[in-house]
Amino acid sequence: MSKSVLVVGSGGREHALAWKLSQSNDVSKVYVAPGNGGTTLVAENVDISFTDVEGLLNFAREEQIDLTVIGQEAASEAGLVDAFNDAGLSIFGPTKAATLIESSKVFSKDLMSEQNIPTAQYKTFSDATKAFEYIKTRSLPIVIKADGLATGKGVIIPETLEQAEKAIQDIMIDKIFGEAGGSVVVEDFLKGQEVSMHALTDGTNSVIFPPSQDHKQVFDGDKGPNTGGMGVIAPLDWVKPEQISKIQEKVVSPALEGLKKKNSPFIGCLYPGLMLDGQDVNVIEFNARFGDPEAEVYMRLLDCDLYKILSDCAAGNLNPESVKWRDGYAATVVLASPGYPGDYPKGLPITGLEEAEKLDDIVVFHAGTALKDGNFVTAGGRVLNVTATGDTLQNALDKAYEAVKLINFEGMHYRTDIGQRV
Repeated sequence: MSKSVLVVGSGGREHALAWKLSQSNDVSKVYVAPGNGGTTLVAENVDISFTDVEGLLNFAREEQIDLTVIGQEAASEAGLVDAFNDAGLSIFGPTKAATLIESSKVFSKDLMSEQNIPTAQYKTFSDATKAFEYIKTRSLPIVIKADGLATGKGVIIPETLEQAEKAIQDIMIDKIFGEAGGSVVVEDFLKGQEVSMHALTDGTNSVIFPPSQDHKQVFDGDKGPNTGGMGVIAPLDWVKPEQISKIQEKVVSPALEGLKKKNSPFIGCLYPGLMLDGQDVNVIEFNARFGDPEAEVYMRLLDCDLYKILSDCAAGNLNPESVKWRDGYAATVVLASPGYPGDYPKGLPITGLEEAEKLDDIVVFHAGTALKDGNFVTAGGRVLNVTATGDTLQNALDKAYEAVKLINFEGMHYRTDIGQRV
């Protein structure tokens, strides 16, 4: 059966999903809306914004799309899944109500509290003065999160009282994240190693992915401001099977049960960001979609038909046994524009992509690229995700960095220490 699939989003995650979906024997055509320069290599780009619910719905009807896959969380928040469900169209992703687990930090922390999901002690505030007062009573560093979606940048970890007061001022009063900063969550700082877990779910059944680790800060040594992610490794040998079982039992299952109780079952990819400290597991936050750059390593390691498992999730009949992983490791190094995560130039020519992809076990997933006169140019903050697989983690990292050396654009910035934290 030749099926057509629509992937919604424009980053490296969507390129990776489209790349993997295009390998399915069942799939004859993949569209990405709106996509990027690189998605044209595996799919057809459609010039529709990921929050244009009406436009995407009309396109899916006209092209008789068999499955729509949400990459970008803003599409779920805009109600795309609800609209597709109402129209009787198959879609992989959570409803607007289920997406609150990511789109509202306040909702998410309260759900964790109700379901006894382990997380840092916290308080929520919609009044800046009360937030200022509370911070003075807590030990530093402390974590301050804008309530709404802020593309991975709405979390500030002040080390001093002055920095903490400035963070409240920036988020709640000066609204640097817009309406996302109407409320904040202030929570105690957790020590340990950050780990990304992903679970595919049809609302009832779920299957947990191997653990991965993102590197959020822009500079080596975990220095500088948070970004959407500068690189990632998977799996993590130091996360033991009993800890993974504990995460399923104490984090994923209760979160899914809690959403079901609220009549908003979660269908899609639930991605808890965790802090592991010895045997302690705490949830930092929940995301309602594949991580980016985590999706890029997962798609390199997945050893089964992505179309089949996502369709099964959308249809409510996921068989956890059908999700298989290949042996070995995968690593991603993100190549970013100069100035990212602040202001950055666009339109810089990119060279060396073909040479890099000729190396063994290398796939480059595009994030912020565009095609100009047949050549790739930069068009975003995170530009490229250089991914490699290997039989050891070091082997995968060596291959990735070898490929990175062949790629160039003016001011290109990347971390040289991905995977060295443990």
